[in-house]
Amino acid sequence: MTAPSLLSPAVRNHPWGSRTAIPALLGQRPDGEPQAELWFGAHRVVPSLLPDRPGRPDLAAAVTADPLRELGEASLAAHGPELPFLPKVLAAERALSVQVHPTRRQAQNGHDREEAAGVPLDAPHRTFEDRNHKPELLCALEPFEALCGFREPARTAELLDALAVPELRRWSVVLHSRPAHEALSRTLRAALRAPERLVRTVSAALPRLTASPDPWSNAGAAYAAVAEDFPGDPGLLAALLLNQVRLDAEEALYRGAGVPHAYVRGTGVEITANSDNVLRCGLTDKHVDTVLPADIVDCTPMRPAVMRPTPTGPAGETEFCSPTEEFVLSRLETGTEAVSVTDPGPQVLLCLVGHVRLTSGPPLSRGAAVFVPAGSPCEVTGGGAVLHRARVPLSAAS
Repeated sequence: MTAPSLLSPAVRNHPWGSRTAIPALLGQRPDGEPQAELWFGAHRVVPSLLPDRPGRPDLAAAVTADPLRELGEASLAAHGPELPFLPKVLAAERALSVQVHPTRRQAQNGHDREEAAGVPLDAPHRTFEDRNHKPELLCALEPFEALCGFREPARTAELLDALAVPELRRWSVVLHSRPAHEALSRTLRAALRAPERLVRTVSAALPRLTASPDPWSNAGAAYAAVAEDFPGDPGLLAALLLNQVRLDAEEALYRGAGVPHAYVRGTGVEITANSDNVLRCGLTDKHVDTVLPADIVDCTPMRPAVMRPTPTGPAGETEFCSPTEEFVLSRLETGTEAVSVTDPGPQVLLCLVGHVRLTSGPPLSRGAAVFVPAGSPCEVTGGGAVLHRARVPLSAAS
């Protein structure tokens, strides 16, 4: 058995990242640059290093070298020779793009199409970096603001009417008069093609929402933050179609394929399938897909469910349930008595509060993580410490 190994995360710097949240987590002095994400995984583009292993290999290389030892028989049979999940810490100081993720089949077809066309993996207009889908779950570490899923068309028509922008009146008519899927699809297309003049007019009208009593004041504040971050970007009008969601600490939000969403503000632990396929519809300086989302976006109205963890497994552990076969995320409050977290599949343990001792493997302080190979004996202790634990739901996968 291979003992748990310290993970050196890959730091992703994006303009929307926080200048303070990740340095504070890691106990470092801020350098003034935005740090958006820490990746604790084996994605081939930015895998984490294993500094305690001979030669300091990265996790993707270690899995490739011996997938049976690292992943275990059950995970290997269910998901193939790669770590199925990708845990992250995400810190948003500005709004992220309005985006959707493809299904597995859409990702495979899109990746193969771009490969055949000779589009380089690092090309700015490259959309499909891999052949996997990307379901996501985000657990908030503090109050977290997000936009997720299409609101019921009639309710969005009420919001547009409250803005009192004459050019939006025809959108309201479509939202009231057409079947939901058609109404939302047509309105989304109109939003993404809107001229900058209309975007700025809508931005100027947003105080009418924030100054009004509920139901639109909270949503109006989120849209106003988006408008401040991206003045003139038509992604703002796409964002108006989405539900505003506020998470308290330790609440979570799940998104499946095709569900449009955008993070606005906050810090959280995110876990996804092992993919970085993102189709952006606006609110970004990166490539924007103005055609593909029409085929991939799910125009079904929905009300996002705020998830709260339920007790499971060892004492002190609570789990965020999701329908995916690639990952389970749980939160474990450790005590003075050793708790076994041995699992037949691979795991990542991330310490976010206090200090954790492992019976085999390195101790963990705040912001540190270990990779635990499949079946590796692992017990944790640490009074008052908090771990977030990522693993494969092998009972569901089998």
